[in-house]
Amino acid sequence: MFRSIGIQYERYVYSSLLLGKDSPGKVYFCLIGMKNEFFQTKIEFLKGVGPQRAEILKKELGIFTYEDLIYHFPYRYVDRTKFYKCREASAEMPFIQVRGQLKSLITKGEKHKKYLVGRFADETGAIELKWFKGLRFLSTSLKLNTEYILFGKPNEFNGAINIIHPELELVSEQNTTLATSLQPLYNTSEKMKGRGLDSRSLNRLLKALLIQLPASLSETLPKEIIRENKLMGLREALTQIHFPESIESQLKATFRIKFEELFYIQLKLLFLKLIRTDKYKGILFDHIGENFNTFYNNHLPFQLTNAQKRVIREIREDCGSGKQMNRLLQGDVGSGKTLVAFMCMLMAADNGFQSCIMAPTEILANQHAETISKLVEGLGLKVALLTGSVKGSKRKVILEDLANQQITILVGTHALIEDEVQFKNLGFVVIDEQHRFGVEQRAKIWKKNKQVPHVLVMTATPIPRTLAMTLYGDLDYSVIDEMPPGRKPVQTVHRNDTNRLQVWGFIKEQIKQGRQIYIVYPLIEESEKMDLKNLEAGYEAVCRDFPAPEFRVSIVHGRMKAKDKDMEMQRFLRKETQIMIATTVIEVGVNVPNASVMIIENAERFGLSQLHQLRGRVGRGADQSYCILMTGAKIGNEARQRIRTMCDTNDGFVIAEADLQLRGPGDTEGTRQSGMLDLKLANITKDQQIVLLSRDSALALLKIDPTLDNPEHASVRLKLNHILHKTGNWSRIS
Repeated sequence: MFRSIGIQYERYVYSSLLLGKDSPGKVYFCLIGMKNEFFQTKIEFLKGVGPQRAEILKKELGIFTYEDLIYHFPYRYVDRTKFYKCREASAEMPFIQVRGQLKSLITKGEKHKKYLVGRFADETGAIELKWFKGLRFLSTSLKLNTEYILFGKPNEFNGAINIIHPELELVSEQNTTLATSLQPLYNTSEKMKGRGLDSRSLNRLLKALLIQLPASLSETLPKEIIRENKLMGLREALTQIHFPESIESQLKATFRIKFEELFYIQLKLLFLKLIRTDKYKGILFDHIGENFNTFYNNHLPFQLTNAQKRVIREIREDCGSGKQMNRLLQGDVGSGKTLVAFMCMLMAADNGFQSCIMAPTEILANQHAETISKLVEGLGLKVALLTGSVKGSKRKVILEDLANQQITILVGTHALIEDEVQFKNLGFVVIDEQHRFGVEQRAKIWKKNKQVPHVLVMTATPIPRTLAMTLYGDLDYSVIDEMPPGRKPVQTVHRNDTNRLQVWGFIKEQIKQGRQIYIVYPLIEESEKMDLKNLEAGYEAVCRDFPAPEFRVSIVHGRMKAKDKDMEMQRFLRKETQIMIATTVIEVGVNVPNASVMIIENAERFGLSQLHQLRGRVGRGADQSYCILMTGAKIGNEARQRIRTMCDTNDGFVIAEADLQLRGPGDTEGTRQSGMLDLKLANITKDQQIVLLSRDSALALLKIDPTLDNPEHASVRLKLNHILHKTGNWSRIS
């Protein structure tokens, strides 16, 4: 399909990005016509900037060009439609705007503590003005007995109203070309303010720049998309977002720019998915054979849920389509993702292919190896475990058996991507908790077979739909939204330090019943900066309150050597200890069905997703399990809301939505690790409707012009190439 792309350069761009060759660099920038020369002008050439201010703008805000400044948007607006009189000023007002004259300007204070005092008056009275910075500049530039517009926050001191560091604008210099009733406010830094580059200064620079904005500015969206979504034109949007004529025009401009940001994210994902499915032929799993059927009919440990059956069917269709599969599997902790992945590996085995599953930690890799080894009993398939701890002759035998296809399923950590690990016929790759691997690490798995294997990436961290659509829109998407039968929901309660004796009594009762307990701390050792419970002090307190030999306590944290952590975990698994003191190192990868209580100290310090992950360590057996969220007596409103959410629901997707609403997408970009969320204005949390609209528009565009080769889509194709050039293409990995 993509052979029809018009110019030879574009073939090179696509192949370079998809195959990992050197980027086309200079050739690219010669062709990127939509990057108007005006936009690429260096910022120092703008009147009012110059070399010194340019250096500050570059260092503090990353503003190098005219385009960077134009796309530095206001963070909010102040309504400047109303003018007041001096006598109306009061300290309760958030701001005041007055027209009058500067009547006096006096320098006061001692040598190193000088400040400037002005008297601003109209026909009704006067307001005192004070400045503590930029005194030399102000004393020479401000003019007495000249009409100014005063703007600032009124304060009261000794019964009189004053304004600290007010804005003063000469009435005669007001720019009517870009006059606005909404005053834009821009993010700056203290260093910038010290050099006379505050929000008001940026406002002036943007006025000067936008007046020069070319009338023939190229559109970056297709005409049909602008028309169908009733979008403001680009030139008008850039002007109105900085200097809106009204609230309505500001909202329309904001919508246009948010839409474009999200549209190109979706277009990139969908376009690369089209290329991938066209370019990479998949290994064909054309039949379900003896291994799958024998396991399904005779060895299935429990009846599959309808959600598990649906996901297996989706994966089977992918692997039998002749296209390479790249699928994201989401499922809550304990929903049965590993069983689904294993049954798909049996499909691979039935078609003569090897499989591997890569986990982020040795603990989790060991757990997967143990689980899969039990599942393959009676099937005659060989499973091996390869981690950094496997060395010497044992490692040599595994590598030889893998290369000879004696091993059907290899379980491991990042050790799987080492050059010496060679498969004979790798057909199916599973990456568990994939956000814990870097993109380049995952990319190396692709090179383990001549024909690219099918890839299933799994996560137990539920991702809200719009976020998944934005981060993983190029992947096919499956969800296991049911729990296996017989699982009892974990009961979650909130307690504080005044309830500790009661909590300790409850633990002792659970231990008498043969159960085991987790106690998780946010810190390993005491911190002077944070008044939080720490693991070392907690361990001592627990050992004192739960003395040996009646009680036995384990400890696990991130600073321990891998073999020591594993030894402590194995003791806990074998029920040699009843209480596990740990940091969040046990968030992923610990499966102890006998553990029935999770206590999280300083629970107010954890995010919702992390609390949910930790809670998922219990509730894995048939017995009722409990999660106790311990906090101080006083916690903030947001923390209280998180705690309440945890107590109200066990549904990971409800929790993920609540987490997104509370803290926004945050560092979820790191989950994808591809720079996809470089958003200037759009917010995935607040703009979910725009995400859906932009995705629909991107889908519609690619449906009528999958190669973006139509002349009317030339600017879209070039902008997309620009994005690909900057961010690369990781969609072929996962």
